Amino acid sequence: MTDQHPRIPSSTYRLQFNRWFNFAQARELVPYLYALGVSDAYASPYFQAGAESLHGYDITDHNKLNTAIGSREEYDAWIAELHAHSMGQVLDFVPNHVGIAEPLNQWWMDVLENGPSSRYAPYFDIDWHPLKSDLRDKVLLPILSDQYGRVLERGELQVRFEEGTFYLLYGNRRLPIAPGTYRHVLEIALQNLAEHKDEDFYAELQSILTALEYLPKRTETDPKRIAERIREKEIIKRRLERRCAEAPQVQQAIEKALDRINGEPGDARSFDALDELLNAQSYRLAFWRVAAEEINYRRFFDVNDLAAIRVELPRVFDATHRLLLELVRSRAVTGLRIDHPDGLYLPREYFEKLQQRCAKALAIALPQDGRAIYMVAEKILTGTETLRKDWLVHGTTGYDFANQVAQLLVDSSAETAITKTFHRFIGHSLHFGHLVYAKKLQVMKLALANDVDVLGNMVDRLSEQNRWYRDFTLGALARAVRETIACFPVYRTYLAPGQAVSEEDQQIVERAIAAAKRRNPAIEESVFNFLRDVLVFRFPENLDAEARAGHTHFVLKFQQTTGPIMAKGLEDTVFYIYNRLAALNEVGGEPQQFGLSIDEFHERNLYRHRNWPSALLATSTHDTKRSEDVRARMIAISEMPELWRRSLQRWRLANRRWKRTLNDAEAPDANEEYLLYQTLLGTWPIQPSGEPEGAATAEYIGRIQAYMAKALHEAKLNTSWIQPNEAWDAAMGDFVAKALDPSPRNKFLPEFLPIAQEIARLGAINSLTQTLLKLTSPGVPDIYQGNEIWDYSLVDPDNRRPVDYKRRREILEALAVPAPEELMRNSPDGRIKMFLTQRVLQFRREHVDLFQRGDYLPLVTSGAFGESCVSFARSLAGKWIVVIAPRLSARIGFPPTGERWRDTTMEFPETLSLEHAHDLFTCRPIHFDGRRLSAVEGLSVLPFAVITNL
Repeated sequence: MTDQHPRIPSSTYRLQFNRWFNFAQARELVPYLYALGVSDAYASPYFQAGAESLHGYDITDHNKLNTAIGSREEYDAWIAELHAHSMGQVLDFVPNHVGIAEPLNQWWMDVLENGPSSRYAPYFDIDWHPLKSDLRDKVLLPILSDQYGRVLERGELQVRFEEGTFYLLYGNRRLPIAPGTYRHVLEIALQNLAEHKDEDFYAELQSILTALEYLPKRTETDPKRIAERIREKEIIKRRLERRCAEAPQVQQAIEKALDRINGEPGDARSFDALDELLNAQSYRLAFWRVAAEEINYRRFFDVNDLAAIRVELPRVFDATHRLLLELVRSRAVTGLRIDHPDGLYLPREYFEKLQQRCAKALAIALPQDGRAIYMVAEKILTGTETLRKDWLVHGTTGYDFANQVAQLLVDSSAETAITKTFHRFIGHSLHFGHLVYAKKLQVMKLALANDVDVLGNMVDRLSEQNRWYRDFTLGALARAVRETIACFPVYRTYLAPGQAVSEEDQQIVERAIAAAKRRNPAIEESVFNFLRDVLVFRFPENLDAEARAGHTHFVLKFQQTTGPIMAKGLEDTVFYIYNRLAALNEVGGEPQQFGLSIDEFHERNLYRHRNWPSALLATSTHDTKRSEDVRARMIAISEMPELWRRSLQRWRLANRRWKRTLNDAEAPDANEEYLLYQTLLGTWPIQPSGEPEGAATAEYIGRIQAYMAKALHEAKLNTSWIQPNEAWDAAMGDFVAKALDPSPRNKFLPEFLPIAQEIARLGAINSLTQTLLKLTSPGVPDIYQGNEIWDYSLVDPDNRRPVDYKRRREILEALAVPAPEELMRNSPDGRIKMFLTQRVLQFRREHVDLFQRGDYLPLVTSGAFGESCVSFARSLAGKWIVVIAPRLSARIGFPPTGERWRDTTMEFPETLSLEHAHDLFTCRPIHFDGRRLSAVEGLSVLPFAVITNL
């Protein structure tokens, strides 16, 4: 492996680590990945997390490897194997939050035990002084399966005692009991020992109770008193443990006291003592469904078990990056993906600091551009938004490219027809912008209510500091905050203290405020103006330093809040409702847009080539709503709008008898049914012969049922995660089962299968095109595990199923034998996709400079199907490739090869020497007409080509 810094991957291959795929298996996979042409493994988070975690984003300790994935020795063996093949490793790192569902998270357990006096309390974003006075100096813990009183009186909350320590047991969860509240149990235990008053252990227990009285309170924040509390509480626990070991009577008295405190189901009053003990803790237990309005710690989105941490604090940064930097130092990690940077208080400063620390770990001088290690940011860009150029990263994780290539494959001429079909099928029109606005408001009302309430109260306090604005009411200001967030056109802005406000951020705020004003003519305009001025750092002139700091803090908190609301409102709600062409409903997608021209695609590639030439290029990820191959098929619907319209009518008629009537509504509703048919077309199994499978397996039906259940819950129209409508859920599941019933009485499948076959053929061409474009466009192509052949997975957890690497190895080993035309004839078996992937990845690895530094030249295509052909060159110092890929292939015929292209040609630029030009895949020489290449010649064997002089 070279010691060049930063080490830019030639390509990456995403591996999802969990207990089903571990370090030992990853080591065995290295030779296969190398043979495939991959330069770098791209690892999901593998630091300590929940043992059952399938994703690793619920890290409980950033400085330990996840033992469910393997030991340090197994990890080192995997790294050694990567190095033996000159391969690097890009690690997915999570700086924004930690998992708190497990007692493995010692920081969180310490906070629950000690409240504000915990040494780790500042590590978390906790509001210890919320509006609700009952929550003062407490953390709301929404972990109960029912209302607190019901759970308590059913006896599901039990205090236990082990090794001198009391804890609360709820199901499998262990929660600490504050040492200062041990007296609730020990005073009863002392009464139980009344007959032993003359014994030493009785006096010792009295002494322990006295020590508890003098223990610094859990509300202490003075460092000396905190240190005293930390020391003394552990001494008390050890004394208690020793006394129980030496005098069994003490242990028995404590157990008897616990029997009394833990109550007796059926006797409500018997739980009073336990209720009193729990009310004295640093946490307040609550029903998980009703806690959104009062939760007082910042989370990752609305996930209660993921608590945000304040990585902007130096000690938190140091504590969370120790092992990471050690792995960077040892060259085990050669690149980083930074998860959810929009959640960070100051993203730009974080990237800057991390690059500096990586340079120090690598013992190198910080490069002139400030980038010591390859780093990509999981940043979701919307509309015309671009990645901030002052971020010291190499680009995004590739959602933007995935959406650009998907839009390229859409037939934009079908927009009116597809839209009309969608609206007629569901019985009403849907305006995308209005829908996003409404669903963001819904998220702020339900899932993230407290986050927004906090902002409203903060800005109210700011207005009170100035006589010009003090007449603004809390209600008006809070509504202005909500409405502005609902109208925010992007995930967030990036203002930072001491930095000039960028033109981009200024325009974003102005747009949001203008839209909010337009939607709310009843709110006094000056309220919005005040909020606008604060959000762009235009503070009143008479503010002192403390007041300015308060204003700045509000802006930074506002910036952290808008992203989760956009994500939950758009990605996790609207994208399951606006189903016009659901393939476009991807992370970072713009489903209100219908298609991207070839010229626009080239413009995007040229922009990336100039500004972010090493950004990741993705088509499938662990976060995508559906795999690249499912998306490619569903996009093909746009190529046959009339057939789609007629088919929907027939399918609806065939399946109408399977619907149920619930409260005067049909279940599933028309929009849900519309999504189901697209999903079936995207995933229906195809035989090696190209014929669709005649019947669905039980496993397939189960997968579709699980997907539709998730889609309906995310849409939050007829059912939801917080308020499940069990009757509706059952109706949806039953509808899927009946529609896919393999019996001869099924009227739907005979109508569906011919369309599924045609969509699968068009989808295969789309998929090969997007694969080729990903492998050759400016950037670093990323392969999601298993997607080197056809993969028809849906949203997680479906896309995290084990990958059959035995089959993929066998396909790869046998690739050298068959001719390319044979692979294309048998395209349903997936070998053609692996053939394309391997040939280009190996070529990239052999010609790294051509792809990392080579020019990008769009080629002019003309003729009958000029609009169906995407072509560009990559060239460097006389070396070049020309990429040719089809789109809208329904216009051309299947397969889109040879004479079907008629007079379509590409014009090769004068800068390319045509000597030795040949096709990378078939190795055959290419013949030109002057500087023109006909598509008939270039695509005579395969529907795609890479022409090169190398």
